[in-house]
Amino acid sequence: MSSLVRHMTVDCADAYRLASFWSAVLEAPLADDDHPGDPEALVQAPGVGLLFVTVPEKKTAKNRLHLDLQPQDRTRDEEVERILALGATLVSDQRRPDGTGWAVLADIEGNEFCVERSAAERRA
Repeated sequence: MSSLVRHMTVDCADAYRLASFWSAVLEAPLADDDHPGDPEALVQAPGVGLLFVTVPEKKTAKNRLHLDLQPQDRTRDEEVERILALGATLVSDQRRPDGTGWAVLADIEGNEFCVERSAAERRA
């Protein structure tokens, strides 16, 4: 039998704080046993969970791996605005006048991720 990806693990400065941010972004719960100050915290996202682990090193370069988010019940632009309001920052705006493209954001610890068009926007 093949292996499955159980979690994507992200090293960070504050596991609970960053997991709480991503819990709000993904509208997915944290594990019941996660609390402020814990060295690990898990966002129970559908499919693959996001596990955040506190490490002493700071982020120093562009991510080698990043998440691409596709909104399910909002437009890309609505999702970008919602996530910015949660504390993300806009790194690079690749949205084009014809409606294609994506936005590159950074989470509250500087980890880059992209927000793509929704499936409905792609069909239109």
